[in-house]
Amino acid sequence: MERIDIDRVIEMAWEDRTPFEAILIQFGLTEADTIKLMRSELKRNSFNLWRKRVNSGVSQKHLAKRSASINRFKCTRQKTIAMNKISKR
Repeated sequence: MERIDIDRVIEMAWEDRTPFEAILIQFGLTEADTIKLMRSELKRNSFNLWRKRVNSGVSQKHLAKRSASINRFKCTRQKTIAMNKISKR
């Protein structure tokens, strides 16, 4: 796996609303593979904080545990963001 892909997987894993299933579809990494990658790439304390957050119930990393009202992976304002600037309202 290339460095850019590893960086993107880490970014997706940190995002609360991005489920492990999205990482599996995009990169072919199961939840266990993602955990191994995070363990090897993050500092020990950062990994522990991430695991604590994923298992705390705050994170929506598992589709089966998600509220049915969450049906997308992106921010509602994402389509208005262009060239790293949020459009004026």
